Amino acid sequence: MSRSILVVDDDARILTALSEAIADETTEVRIAASAESALAAMGRALPDVVLSDLRMPGMDGIELLRLLRERAPATEVVIMTAYQDLPTVATAMREGAQDFLVKPLDLHQLRRLLDRIFEDRRTRERSRRNSTAGAHQAISDRLVGSDRRLIEIFKLIGRVASSRSTVIIRGESGTGKELIAREIHDGSPYADEPFVAVNCTAMPETLLESELFGHVRGAFTGAARDRKGRFALAGKGTVFLDEIGDTSAEFQSKLLRVLQEHEYYPVGAERPERTEARVIAATHRNLERMLAAGEFREDLYYRLRVVEIEVPPLRERMSDVPDLAEHFIAKASRSAGRDPQILAQGALDRLLGHSWPGNVRELENCVTRAVLTAAGDVIRPENVELIERPDAEPGLDMTLAEAERRHVIRILAATGGHKTKSAEILGISRPRLDRLIARYELELPGSDDEPGEVG
Repeated sequence: MSRSILVVDDDARILTALSEAIADETTEVRIAASAESALAAMGRALPDVVLSDLRMPGMDGIELLRLLRERAPATEVVIMTAYQDLPTVATAMREGAQDFLVKPLDLHQLRRLLDRIFEDRRTRERSRRNSTAGAHQAISDRLVGSDRRLIEIFKLIGRVASSRSTVIIRGESGTGKELIAREIHDGSPYADEPFVAVNCTAMPETLLESELFGHVRGAFTGAARDRKGRFALAGKGTVFLDEIGDTSAEFQSKLLRVLQEHEYYPVGAERPERTEARVIAATHRNLERMLAAGEFREDLYYRLRVVEIEVPPLRERMSDVPDLAEHFIAKASRSAGRDPQILAQGALDRLLGHSWPGNVRELENCVTRAVLTAAGDVIRPENVELIERPDAEPGLDMTLAEAERRHVIRILAATGGHKTKSAEILGISRPRLDRLIARYELELPGSDDEPGEVG
């Protein structure tokens, strides 16, 4: 089966490198220096796959993607960019892109992706199915970073936002679980409906049930009138249940009814109410251990895990710290009515040297405090106040191998996967670092010093 690929990029070097790398006896590769010239050159000979840059003069990659979805729905589109713009990742996936690749491109990864695309095409042709385009919604830029796992989270957001599936978001406190829930809601067809967040730990059990389901007059002392709960107020929107792992077995059974039957009983009511709200839950707890201990209902566990998103802690994506810091500087500066300040290298080094047990929330608080305490337009090391928590230190039962593994992970994350720089910081040779990576089976962030890359 012959394969045809059109590469669109305004960089002539990338066009040449990619056409040479992916062309073979069964694959025809054409090139175009702009989206406009690509559309003009297609004519009736539509390519199987378009590999398009995102940022180009004139029409950009997203606009090209939208036109191709209309004019050539059978053509698969892969977006590539050096601008690690995560909101654009989700937009591209919802607009119908097959994937989103960050430059510099790993040619082995690209070839595997193309093989997968063509295998999927053969499967669809055999089954005579047509793929459907994603929802045409934009995602805001409230989440910042370019870590590989965060990119995968945004891809997943783009795929599930338009559905009504229940989602559970797992991760440590302060990692941004509620922000991810809001991104899912904002990308859904019901983005204009309310997003209602409830912290299940912040209120007593009896109050939590009344808060979510409402109550009727006389249901308990002080209930002088009927009151709508959060599910009623959410309409067709989203109810976000934070720290669902901290709820009681009785409440879990009532929530299970909501998920199964889409109805609930207000406190004191004799008739159930219907709900069309979507449920997104979050927890920092280990639900599997809770299941084994009988502390969490197994049926609710599987109802919640229709889609699961695991958010990595900040210490495992330290390469995002500079971008996050700049983002929070701009945010805090706007609130303070001043121009954004400059982060001195020494101050950034202090941020990169911290373990961030409080994750992104702790980083934002630290940067906001630095913005307010800096005397001039430069944030200096003395403005960066770090709080060391004794309980965040490695446990006394940690093995030397585990301590070594964690330190290597931290340095690789801080350098964005740059092995040469990581080896220099660790004070070891590059071959020894390669052996440590293999020994501990580590997955690297996007690297910029490895062979076999284009961009």
